[in-house]
Amino acid sequence: MAPPLQPLRRLQETSGPSRRSLLAGVAALGALGAAGCSRVPTASTTDGGDLLDRLKAAGVVRLGIAGEIPFGYIDRNGELTGEAPELAKVIFKRLGVDRVQPVPTEFGSLIPGLNSQQFDVVAAGMYVNPERCEQVIFSNPDYQMLDSFIVRKGNPMGLRSYQDVVEKKARFATGTGYAEIAYAVAAGYKESDILIVPDQVAGLNAVEAGRVDVFAGTALTTREVVKKSAKAEVTEPFKPIVDGKPHVDGGAFAFRPTETKLRDAFNVELDKLKESGELLRILRPFGFTEAEMTDLTAKELCGG
Repeated sequence: MAPPLQPLRRLQETSGPSRRSLLAGVAALGALGAAGCSRVPTASTTDGGDLLDRLKAAGVVRLGIAGEIPFGYIDRNGELTGEAPELAKVIFKRLGVDRVQPVPTEFGSLIPGLNSQQFDVVAAGMYVNPERCEQVIFSNPDYQMLDSFIVRKGNPMGLRSYQDVVEKKARFATGTGYAEIAYAVAAGYKESDILIVPDQVAGLNAVEAGRVDVFAGTALTTREVVKKSAKAEVTEPFKPIVDGKPHVDGGAFAFRPTETKLRDAFNVELDKLKESGELLRILRPFGFTEAEMTDLTAKELCGG
């Protein structure tokens, strides 16, 4: 994972496969057509890049995804879906590109794959942070995300922040490579005492079985996973403290640094969707709510 106070979304850059099997995604991709079938030359020779023009001519854009629900994945029917791909379908259609084509990879391979031209855009709900901004350029975020805890019904220890976890000596768990590791450590929790589990489902199981007092994850994933639990509940979303200040993460699309024209055109259409309310309608089926809508900019999250 990145240095402790540089928040990442869910999986660190050096991690292995994401929580959903990439093998399933790759197999399903065969039904959609191999990624190389519509390959678009990607070397730009003009200021700001000419990739958008070439994508229009080809009629297809290749999306790098990480096989992760609800952000970007291949479903059981072999169809590409998720909040980022569904949003990409709408925006690229408006930009004159009729088709999107998935290129599944590991989360940690998304930025290297983008910069080595294996695909045209990262569509995986990737958090924007200064470290990543040194390698790619981002659209403005299409969503923001707070943290939340899974706790036993009634929240008997009154855990509502990472500071509470430290002060009350709660047994704490979070997921492999999650940003929440860094947030807990920043609050004073000893990293070696954190129980690391594969994902939010395993975290819920740990809380229900009494192996831990609390599991930390994103507000979206925690509230979705507890819906059918009789033993656990989710706390109100909250902002973790980063460098002494409350912090909000934002997820966005990533582009190669040379392709500013494509990024800027994408942002124009994204802004229209935000203003009309259509963005929420696109993202709502994947568990997003009004609370996840945002006016954050990539510039803010990149550090100015």
